[in-house]
Amino acid sequence: MIDYQQLNGTTLAYLGDAVWEAYVRQHLLQQGLTKVNSLQRRATYFVSAKSQAALVALMRADDYLTADEWDIFRRGRNAKSYTHAKNTSIQTYNISTGFEAVFGYLQISGQSSRLHELATWCLNQVEAGRCNAYHFQ
Repeated sequence: MIDYQQLNGTTLAYLGDAVWEAYVRQHLLQQGLTKVNSLQRRATYFVSAKSQAALVALMRADDYLTADEWDIFRRGRNAKSYTHAKNTSIQTYNISTGFEAVFGYLQISGQSSRLHELATWCLNQVEAGRCNAYHFQ
């Protein structure tokens, strides 16, 4: 059994990236998208660092995360990373790492109902146009 309390933020984000991506892919397939190019293009609205940072801003505005989840977010955001995404600032990249760390934490700690709730909320925010990544700086 893995002690998630001992995992650093980037390790949690590594898992969380895959978990969030799986939710996004399933969501897009359920919408009837079947062409890979269309799927990949549409997925960027959900998985880009800018979109994830915008989702974090909405979580803060809506007071959506628990205190424990904010602690995990900060652990991911503050983790030392020696890489960053192209076409985005280091700050935005760090925020997106925190976002992914929360998903990794919920997955590895077995909180599947909360994970599903958070993923559904995030998907709905993107679909509603609440986190237009192109206007987030």
